[in-house]
Order: sequence, then structure tokens, then C-alpha cells
Amino acid sequence: MLHVGSAGLRSRPMRVVLSALGIAIGIATMIAVVGISSSSKAQLMRQLDRLGTNMLVVSPGEGMFTGEDVKLPKDAVGMIGRIEGVEQVGATADLKQSVRRSEKISEDETGGITAKATTEELLKTLRGRVDRGSWLNRATGRYPSVVLGHVAAQRLGITAPGQQIYLGDRYFTVAGILDKLPLAPEIERSALVGWTGAQRLLGFDGHPTAVYERSSDATVSAVRKVIGSTANPENPQNVEVTDPSSALQAKAATEGAFTDLLLGLGGVALLVGGVGVANTMIISVLERRYEIGLRRSFGATRGQVRIQFVTESLLLSGLGGVAGVILGSLATGVFATAGGLPWVVPPWAVAGGFGATLVIGTVAGLYPAVRAARLPPTLALLAV
Repeated sequence: MLHVGSAGLRSRPMRVVLSALGIAIGIATMIAVVGISSSSKAQLMRQLDRLGTNMLVVSPGEGMFTGEDVKLPKDAVGMIGRIEGVEQVGATADLKQSVRRSEKISEDETGGITAKATTEELLKTLRGRVDRGSWLNRATGRYPSVVLGHVAAQRLGITAPGQQIYLGDRYFTVAGILDKLPLAPEIERSALVGWTGAQRLLGFDGHPTAVYERSSDATVSAVRKVIGSTANPENPQNVEVTDPSSALQAKAATEGAFTDLLLGLGGVALLVGGVGVANTMIISVLERRYEIGLRRSFGATRGQVRIQFVTESLLLSGLGGVAGVILGSLATGVFATAGGLPWVVPPWAVAGGFGATLVIGTVAGLYPAVRAARLPPTLALLAV
């Protein structure tokens, strides 16, 4: 039956290619959409696994009265560190001084870069990495040295440690440049000065602006309930607690938001391909009336004729399905490789796409098969 069903395909290769192309485009679109979405989501989940979802950020909230200056207590970092379940604590504080490449640049031209005082534990708490140079320690944190976020370094034109920037009224030596920090974009645009050095050289008052804490996964909820009142026991209502990983989690959750829409477009392309297969099969029946009549006159039943043309339709759509799966997987691979993403093509997408082609092939071949089976042998032979 496969030999007989494939006879029509072998005799008209160009028509087969053009008809299967519609199926292939539809399946390739669906596979590529699902694969690209899955690859992007896999990358986000890897980031979440590496960065963790167990970090909270404590910052001053809004005061009860407009214009009220709300600050966290100076000992907020130590108090938060004593909460049961808290493993690491780091803090930053906004400084008033502007960050410039040199003193010849106006103070108003900040380039969106802010100066921050930081504790030594900040980088470990954020699970960040130094791209070039070194992080601040007890020695460098006391003197005019600074670590730049990678965005701040780009905007200042700093390419290597050892160069200098103008902060406040003096030059600071760049000790290091940080790698990207997805959970702390505000740090990426900052120039970080040691906590002690900021107090000695820049008039820092010691009040933290943001306290970053990381706890065990099992105690995140419990820590969140008490961290506000612990950071500021006198005015817990003036404390804001946020989860920086929620943005990545939301992005991962919405990664497939447009997948359904794009899958619908792929489904339309697949439907159009199915219509093309049906049209090809109908034309094939009209062109092969003599063949049908000859087979019937030699004793072929209507059922055998129907199976022949349904088989041909299935083979035609199956070829398109295989080509579509290959093209869609390759498109996903190219996108993943170009973007540095893991190459993920879900097996259910491949199985579902190929299964859809078989359903389309069966439906598209039914009417032409029934029409061919109903053709009387005498009329088919007479038409020739």
C-alpha cells in the first residue's frame, strides 16, 4: 500500500515539494515559536537558579507626611543580620556627590550614575562577580578607591582598573568593574565607595538606603514578616520590603504570553498548507482517472482506492511535517546560539507538530479519496 500510495508522489516531484512546503512552513513556525520561547525561559530559570529567589531588599518607605525625610536606622544592617534564617547581609547608601570623568565636567552632567557607600558583604549577598580588578576590602574601603557597575564604567569610559574618576571634590582610583547584576540594576549604574571611606572622605552619615539580605529558602516567608519591624522597630510602617527576583520570575511566567498568538499564526499557516494538500489531491484524482478506472477494472475495491489516496495524502503531509520539524529546530538552534541561550525544543512540540500534520493529511485526503473511490470504472476509462 505504501508503494502504491507513493506512486503519485514519485511521478510529480515538483508538485509534491510545493504542496509539502505549506505544511513545512506551518510546522516550522510552530516548532520555532515553542523552541525559542522555551530556550528563553530556560535561560531565565538558569539565572534564577544561579541568583536565587531568597533575597529581600529593605529600603526607606514613604513617610506619613509629604516631604518627610525617612531614613533607616544606622544599626539596621546589624539588626537584620540577627534575624533567624538570615545568612548574608549587605547594604548601600546614596551619596550626594556627583560622579564625573574629571573635574572639568559639569556636576549636572551625571550620565545617570550615582555614588553609593557599600559594605564589604554586598557583592557576596548579591552573588555578583567582579569582571575586572577586585572588590573593596577593609584596606581599599578606607581610602579613595571605587568599584564601578558595568553600566557606570561604560558611561564613564573606564575600561580597566587603575584609572581615575572625579567623585565629589577629589579623584578616586577605580579598583574594579563589576559584571552584570540582574537582581540589582541600580548597582550596575553606580560608583561604589567603601562604607568607612565614605564616612571619612565624603561626609556620609551612616544611614543605609538599601539593605540586601539573603536567607535560606525555607525561611524567606518568615523573614519577610519580621524584617520591616526589625529594621526599624520605632517606625516599621516607614520600611519598604521588596523581592528583586520577582521581576525575573514575572518575566519567566510571561515568557509564553505571546506564544499562543504566534502558535495561532503557525496554525493558520498549517491550515493553509492542509488546503494546499487537499487541492493537490483533488487535482491528482482528476488527472489519474484512467489509472483509477484501470485498477477498478482489474478488481480493486473502493476501499482499496480510498486507502491508496489517503496514504498518498498522509505521505505528502508527513514529508512536510518532517521538513517543518527540522527547519523549526534549526531556526531555534540558530536563535539560541546567537543569543547565548540553551537550545531547547520540547519533545511534546515535535510530537504534537508531527501529529498535527498526520491529522491534516488524513482530513485533506478524505474527500479526494472518497471521490476517487466513487468513480465508475467504465466512465474513468471512457474519459481517456
